[in-house]
Amino acid sequence: MELENTTVKTEFFLLGFSHLPQLQSLLFMVFFSIYFVTLLGNLGMILLITISSHLHTPMYFFLCILSFVDACYSSVIAPKLLVNLVSDKKTISYNGCATQLYFFCSLVDTESFLLAAMSYDRYIAICNPLLYTVIMSKRVCCQLAIGAFLGGTMSSIIHTTNTFHLSFCSKEIDHFFCDISPLFSLSCTDTYVHDIILVVFASLVEAICLLTVLLSYVCIIVAILKTGSAEGRRKGFSTCASHLIVVTIYHGTLIFIYLRPSTGHSMDTDKVTSVFYTLIIPMLNPFIYSLRNKDVKSAFRKMISRKLFS
Repeated sequence: MELENTTVKTEFFLLGFSHLPQLQSLLFMVFFSIYFVTLLGNLGMILLITISSHLHTPMYFFLCILSFVDACYSSVIAPKLLVNLVSDKKTISYNGCATQLYFFCSLVDTESFLLAAMSYDRYIAICNPLLYTVIMSKRVCCQLAIGAFLGGTMSSIIHTTNTFHLSFCSKEIDHFFCDISPLFSLSCTDTYVHDIILVVFASLVEAICLLTVLLSYVCIIVAILKTGSAEGRRKGFSTCASHLIVVTIYHGTLIFIYLRPSTGHSMDTDKVTSVFYTLIIPMLNPFIYSLRNKDVKSAFRKMISRKLFS
């Protein structure tokens, strides 16, 4: 028994999609393609915003930070998933599991705070356009970005500590990465208090971020509806459409995973949903913002033209 407990503390097995042995090669190709496009899209967005001087505004500053966070938190998950798909030994060390959970939680919550900051930026741009450059100064933008990272870090410390204070009786994680709920299911002891801590702090982050988004967009909609012309209203809604799409998809998925009853749901469903928000959403974000944004498309064409004719 002592040897078994030591083994549990040394490593975990990530079962992932091992119940689909005939699809391992296909899943590897699909997830590798998604991860490649994610890195290409997000790093490309960062490069484009960095070298295009007319994109050096608060809106694109936050979009650049968002692309960095998306690339990072996808990278926390995808490499280990890809290795396990082609490996017979689908293991992760105890410390590696804790590290993966820490960075994952930190980056996910950082993105939530960033999306809230971006909604505030849109509120100022539409409701106080004459004071926009004064209110959203470089200093304020940096403070909001740093605050998002600090908020994500503090939240992650709480969740990681709360999870790894548990004693684990099994080493088989029925997931493709170290997430909170699958780790709770391995506990030898009652997780009631730990569940409460998870729900309280996850709800607190969601409440702060969603309330900020909601209040910002209520003010934005009121301001847009007061616009005299139909063209002005169309431009106003178009400015916010991409961000609102990303917020809806992102927070809807997080609420579905973490803020629902822990009983009566399938782990297979959780895996599919987790693929969506850990791999697919980070891939889609740069395309959602770029395909609906004339400034980004114009900057991209200018960059390509300079490369072709330089």
